[in-house]
Amino acid sequence: MPHYDSEPQVTVGIVSGQKIQFVLNHVYLAKGDRVTGSQAVEFSEGAIRGNGNRYRQLVLRPASQGAACALSDVTIGVNFHWERKETQTFLGTLRLVVEADKICAINELPVEDYLESVISSEMSATSSLQLLKAHAVISRSWLLAQMEKRRLAQERGDNFFSFIRKDNMLIRWYDREDHTIFDVCADDHCQRYQGIIKETSSHVAEAIRQTRGQILTADGEICDARFSKCCGGATEEFEYCWEDTPKSYLKAVADHGPGTVLPDLRVEANAERWIRSSVPSYCNTTDRRVLSQVLNDYDQETTDFYRWKVSYTQQELSELITTKLKIDFGHILDLVPLERGKSGRIVKLKIVGSERTFIIGKELEIRRALSATHLYSSAFVVDKHPADARGIPAGFDIVGAGWGHGVGLCQIGAAMMGEQGFGYDDILLHYYQGAQITQIYK
Repeated sequence: MPHYDSEPQVTVGIVSGQKIQFVLNHVYLAKGDRVTGSQAVEFSEGAIRGNGNRYRQLVLRPASQGAACALSDVTIGVNFHWERKETQTFLGTLRLVVEADKICAINELPVEDYLESVISSEMSATSSLQLLKAHAVISRSWLLAQMEKRRLAQERGDNFFSFIRKDNMLIRWYDREDHTIFDVCADDHCQRYQGIIKETSSHVAEAIRQTRGQILTADGEICDARFSKCCGGATEEFEYCWEDTPKSYLKAVADHGPGTVLPDLRVEANAERWIRSSVPSYCNTTDRRVLSQVLNDYDQETTDFYRWKVSYTQQELSELITTKLKIDFGHILDLVPLERGKSGRIVKLKIVGSERTFIIGKELEIRRALSATHLYSSAFVVDKHPADARGIPAGFDIVGAGWGHGVGLCQIGAAMMGEQGFGYDDILLHYYQGAQITQIYK
């Protein structure tokens, strides 16, 4: 486990493009010059062009404490149903670097400042202090674990493969191995980071202050503390969503009180009963006040996430899958779960078509193949509509549970635990069983 003598800095990839526009709201220093006001840079012949000069890299450092810059056309919710562009404002250093045929804007700032924005971006400042403290610890843990993972990979020259492909199968998982020039990105792929939020929250700042330097550790390492919106009543284990490296603290947990035992949801009959029922759990709530603590305005465009249903006609589903997988299945005859994780999430799905049969996994690949954006989760069962004389179903209903991969902390469940009087340590050790809270710097 790494040792920190002081608070580390984090680099965050914000936006990339052929042209980047931004406004320096205060004086910044760049190449010895004092720069302020509206700026624009363009990619040109392998370099950055701005103010009549060409750069391979341009670093703009704030000349005073609190200096901020505003970046235009930052995309949030990439590939989600609420994707949109915003102008966002950031503290700290702005780095502009060439990556392939684009310019990438990278924000560099202290970890604790970054976390204040992340917690505000992920949930409402009206959340209970205990929930905010729990989220501060897991966000800090996840960040430092990813930074350490990236450092070790660079030292070893690791070649990371996140897929297994055969003639009739594609098993792919999506992690953050594609980030090579910065630590984390600013979107949900890593942690949602939107710079200086419109309203600065003293409540969030207090949660960060009270947990400064605190992380989760287990087995002599910083915990890779994953989290999702709603586990659907059962959290998932790490290896069912990402690489096959089990983590002792990311196990399947019933999102309910002590002593609650999960059925074996890897068994199809058990998974079907579970998904079709509304089992009691912390995240099984319709309390709008509590949900508003976790779900920002655009997240609240999503409803019915604990148990949900999506319906497709035969034509809609066959066209969707063909577009997503670039495989012509003909008519879709069946969607068959071949393997489930311990939360009931499907890890391998067999798509049976009139022209082709193919197996896909893991959970996010399945969610992407069965939705124009992202299916809420891969914990689902399939109901086929009546078939015609050729045996071709008229359509399919996908009946599912939860929102997200389900690994680690369940944000809605944790919000309910906070409302019910649990402390942040109780919340953390419910979702990350076997971990411990450790202060890694002061």
